[in-house]
Amino acid sequence: MKLHSREEVVEMPGHWLERLFRDRRIIWLLLIVNLLGTVYGYMWYGNQLAFTAETEPLWLLPFVPDSPTASLFFTAALLLLLYPPKGLTGTLVRQLIEALAVVTSVKYGIWAVSMIVAGGYQGDSITWKDWMLMISHTGMAVEALIYARFFSFRRMLPVALLWTFANDMVDYSAGVYPWLPSVLEDDVVAVQYFTMGLTLFSTAAAWLFCGRTRRPALPGKAALKR
Repeated sequence: MKLHSREEVVEMPGHWLERLFRDRRIIWLLLIVNLLGTVYGYMWYGNQLAFTAETEPLWLLPFVPDSPTASLFFTAALLLLLYPPKGLTGTLVRQLIEALAVVTSVKYGIWAVSMIVAGGYQGDSITWKDWMLMISHTGMAVEALIYARFFSFRRMLPVALLWTFANDMVDYSAGVYPWLPSVLEDDVVAVQYFTMGLTLFSTAAAWLFCGRTRRPALPGKAALKR
């Protein structure tokens, strides 16, 4: 009988999961799913974007669709994982996108599920679309935390934190936060504090899950065929 060392027993599960999520085919699959979800998300915000364009200054438009922008950041982070840029500037841009991807995906993934559940608790009807949104937004948060260990963006976390706080301030000072269920309209102040608290929480989670150093390059196509 072949005996395994203690190190082999401990490292095998993590090694298997790392190989799975670093497989280029899995990354491409997630990239396509996130890209389609991003497009659908911007379409979902179509009415609010049109309303904002008619009633508010146009510079507020980028602050309206929070979740689709988060998934757009994550899609870009996956693309840069597949094709890493070279040079200092490319590395800094990549780290900034990674930081924004993880922080905002965790935040708005949790936020969307929380708002739907809170609305249901107060009597709002939960439809199949709400269940779809809860599943997809939970996936946003989970995948961001999974891939955070393959990123190294800690130096850019303060920038991501400032951007996300700025987004919160614009959302709730200018009234361009995502439309809430009608039963939550009288709880906007509580939602604002909850949202800002999630900014801190998601930043802390990103810091905890982030890889300390850049992982080795992804295996090429030849390695996948072995």
